[in-house]
Amino acid sequence: MTEHSQMPDGTVADSTGNWVDTWAPMTTRPYLRLSRADRPIGTWLLFLPCMWGLALASLSTGRFGLHDIWTIVGCGAGAFLMRGAGCTWNDISDRDFDGSVERTKSRPIPSGQVSVQGAVIWMIVQAILAFFILITFYDTAIILGVLALLPVLIYPFAKRFTWWPQAFLGIAINWGALLAWAAHTNGLSVAPIILYTSGIAWTLFYDTIYSHQDSDDDALIGIKSTARLFGEKSHAWLRGFLTLTVCLMGLAVLFAVQERTILSLLVALGGPWALGWHLTYQLTKFDPSDDASLLKIFRSNSFAGFLPLPFFALAWFL
Repeated sequence: MTEHSQMPDGTVADSTGNWVDTWAPMTTRPYLRLSRADRPIGTWLLFLPCMWGLALASLSTGRFGLHDIWTIVGCGAGAFLMRGAGCTWNDISDRDFDGSVERTKSRPIPSGQVSVQGAVIWMIVQAILAFFILITFYDTAIILGVLALLPVLIYPFAKRFTWWPQAFLGIAINWGALLAWAAHTNGLSVAPIILYTSGIAWTLFYDTIYSHQDSDDDALIGIKSTARLFGEKSHAWLRGFLTLTVCLMGLAVLFAVQERTILSLLVALGGPWALGWHLTYQLTKFDPSDDASLLKIFRSNSFAGFLPLPFFALAWFL
């Protein structure tokens, strides 16, 4: 491992001036940073596919009750906890690499603020709390929640053996589309599976953009990514992922809303349409040499992922 590289106040280089730095008790800050609580974008990217799945499930069955309200709350809390546990596991696994990358060397483990043992305990605590939420759902959702641990465990190592670690991230981070559907219906069908693949394509889009920030450092230490794989052809690949995201979500809507009115279907199809327009806008701003712009584009996906939900909600009433 490289020598510890700690910011003077213990902050993380690419996330400063946030609520953790300002309001959290000093003793909790390294652990909250380890969970990325200082940057909520990841929680949103985990939570929004859950809401897609729940919304389309409700459209499919024509019902929405108190259990679904709890599903929203539970998925929100679970997304925060499991995102935190996943990021902690990622930093434990990557501790020897993070110290060699400019953007990550000030993170709590490589900077020496949190020991590996402390990080493991913190990860387990977050996972146990998330499990207590999970067991309030239907059996199918519980099984899916347990199975979700497999891609989460594999993801940190993906960049060591494949040029497509972003695909592994997509498999892990969009699992909520399946889980939330199952939390509503206690089963699965074609629609949530297609919706899940749409989410994977979306992740390939935004995380390829994000990974361009580290391309130079990754090349030096032998870390693989789609950004390095695509290189100057990234724009064309991103256009392809954009198209896949929209088309697959549209197909999922068709399967989920086929028993409803034509007007309801048309309004629901506005969801992937709106998401597609936002991703198109992101693509016009894509400049692989501008790290600040890359981070801004990546973070805008919390809004992009929210856009389908008002259309799905309106369609429910039609």
